[in-house]
Amino acid sequence: MADRRDIDDWLSQRINPLPPPPGTFELIKRRARRRKVRKLAITATSAAVIVAAAVTVPQVVNLPVLNQNPTSAAQAGQPASATPAGGGRTQSSAAVPLLPPSPAAAPVPPNFRPTSVTFVGAGTGWVIGQAGTPGHCASQYCTSVALTNDAGRTWAGVPAPLTGAPDGATGVSQIRFLNLKDGWAFGPELWVTHTGGQTWTQINTHGLRVTDLETVGSRALALFASCTGGRPEFAAQCTSFTLYSSPAAGNTWTPTGAATTSLTDGAASEAASLVLTGSRGYLLAPGGSLYAGPVDGSAAWSRVGALVSSCTVGPPQPDGQPSRAMLGAVNARELLVACTAADGSGSDTQAKQVFSSLNGGVSWIQIATAPTAGIASSLAASPTETVVLGTDQGIDLLPSGDTAWQMATLVGGGPAGGFGYMGMTTGVQGVALPADPSAGTVWFTFNGGQTWKPSHLGGG
Repeated sequence: MADRRDIDDWLSQRINPLPPPPGTFELIKRRARRRKVRKLAITATSAAVIVAAAVTVPQVVNLPVLNQNPTSAAQAGQPASATPAGGGRTQSSAAVPLLPPSPAAAPVPPNFRPTSVTFVGAGTGWVIGQAGTPGHCASQYCTSVALTNDAGRTWAGVPAPLTGAPDGATGVSQIRFLNLKDGWAFGPELWVTHTGGQTWTQINTHGLRVTDLETVGSRALALFASCTGGRPEFAAQCTSFTLYSSPAAGNTWTPTGAATTSLTDGAASEAASLVLTGSRGYLLAPGGSLYAGPVDGSAAWSRVGALVSSCTVGPPQPDGQPSRAMLGAVNARELLVACTAADGSGSDTQAKQVFSSLNGGVSWIQIATAPTAGIASSLAASPTETVVLGTDQGIDLLPSGDTAWQMATLVGGGPAGGFGYMGMTTGVQGVALPADPSAGTVWFTFNGGQTWKPSHLGGG
């Protein structure tokens, strides 16, 4: 046993504290800057008053089934009754896979041109688009779906809705999955799967077009629009929008309240967008009004505010999202919007301002001015408050707590025409699609948007 005097001598010695981990002081300074911006925004909005619309009981609308394709593990774009390439077997209609098919199940169809991407978790995602060439597709339709289970390292062809590309009021171009079973294809038609994409069923929207759809919790919410636009701009010339909600496991769509029914600004060509958080959703309406409500369907939505007067909602982009006003959500109360000038000068520059709201859209404060180079198409706000802006020249990045923008690194060089869509699935991982679908790639970041790498869908 050690001598007691030795222990006393050891205890009486001077103790030098360990230094903090590398980067601690920089983190403290960044958080201090963020708190300063928050304090300024809260001060500017302390006198704001929330105006709530009258709450009404929504009317339940049972939208009937139109078409249903049989269950199979067929290659994307193939009739579901066909045997997939590689000798795969068809499945019973009662079989619901616990996991999506393995990417080794079927090859991706040739000449895949993705127009939309969706992810469940960090690794499993689907893309939808057109594949093959007209008259030489696996069926009379060229619409195809591909799946990855490993964050884009490998892809496989999986069943797709039996419909074509957007053409007026018909076809689909967008896809969303809530979990490994429930998913939707839309824009402008509406199709649903409750079997992990093994079967797709068309929902009758009674002539309305679905221009946006998002999922969270156990529900899906969608914008049903009255439109007269022609091909392939499925969201063009829309004159009014109504927000509907449905349980994820069912097909009963319900308006979210009188306040979000028949939204219009009186213009011939309008656009609207939908953003959901874990508990609260936001709808950016034509004219710039902002509506919000619970995503679980427990109450009607109401108007909560509007964008700043200098921010206008522009005509729809090819994916149905508004131009000139791009809305994102950090959490249930913190919103971001990128406001851009109208693109009519013919140059490839554009004034871009980013505004933040810390009170759910009641009031806004400008937090950044983005680089003027490039025409902006998409905004992504990560849970860590990083702002990512896609343009026709590349990707601009404003890290959380910083005031200086960075140009993201695009491995191998960016796609011609830049990017048309991007989203951050976590604080570090995100996906983006080129503005030109013929690139046949999905881009990934795994370091918070600083570096992006292409994943080639393959298929020839």
